[in-house]
Amino acid sequence: MTRIAVVTGANQGLGFALVRGLAARLAPEDLVLLTGRDAGRVASAASAVAADPATRSRVEGRVLDVSDADAVARFAEPADIVLSNAVGPLDPDRPQAEQADVFLDVANGGTHAVLRSFGPVLRPGGRLLVVASSLGTLGHLPEPLRPRFDDVSLDDVEKAVEDWRAAIHDGTAAAQGWPEWINVPSKVAQVAAVRAVAARRRDADLADGTLVAAVCPGLVDTRASRPWFSDFSQAQTPDEAARKVLDLVFADADPATYGELVRFGQVLPWRSGSPRRYEDLIG
Repeated sequence: MTRIAVVTGANQGLGFALVRGLAARLAPEDLVLLTGRDAGRVASAASAVAADPATRSRVEGRVLDVSDADAVARFAEPADIVLSNAVGPLDPDRPQAEQADVFLDVANGGTHAVLRSFGPVLRPGGRLLVVASSLGTLGHLPEPLRPRFDDVSLDDVEKAVEDWRAAIHDGTAAAQGWPEWINVPSKVAQVAAVRAVAARRRDADLADGTLVAAVCPGLVDTRASRPWFSDFSQAQTPDEAARKVLDLVFADADPATYGELVRFGQVLPWRSGSPRRYEDLIG
């Protein structure tokens, strides 16, 4: 049977590398759908992968704005591999409150839309992975905020994100304890969303070898990450990071990783981590 893989946020950086890696590992009859919001960039990226001598599978570019939940629902069809990688832009030279809506719409709204629409059509034995971060463990939030994301439903996660968004806009986020860097609660919410969906389908998925999980690729040297970190001596190239993510995709499903945040094949405990200063997080 033809296998179908979908990668969101795939016209550059890690997403593009994930498509390249999938296209090199899958069979000629399989199909990789490279998606993004900009039609020109999507077409150019898909053509580049298709022309790569290492490519074995078919590759097609599709326009998809993951911040549009209705568009994701219309797009979603049965698939074997779904990698949710889209992230909104974040500029360190602008106030984060000014950027919160676009960032949350893509990173969190997109995650929720992919989980809601692709989860039900994921084929048995499939893989649905959300690219997150080691900052996505619950301990990175101040303790009073943790119950908003701990063993709750996807509806609860969405409500927490929207309450946080409202606090950002009305200027009460800091007083409520939300971290200064919006990437931190956003990543926690992504992992919490994965955990919420995985908790409902765990038994059935484990029975047929399906894996739903969040994945941390580690620090990756990309255009998006460059403005935020000063030390890239240990950073990976996008292709290096993609290989480690795809190792999880193509490995046998391990019940220990199901519904968890996985980095380099190892589970990062959900309640690990601790709140840290903004300056320490970005190095």
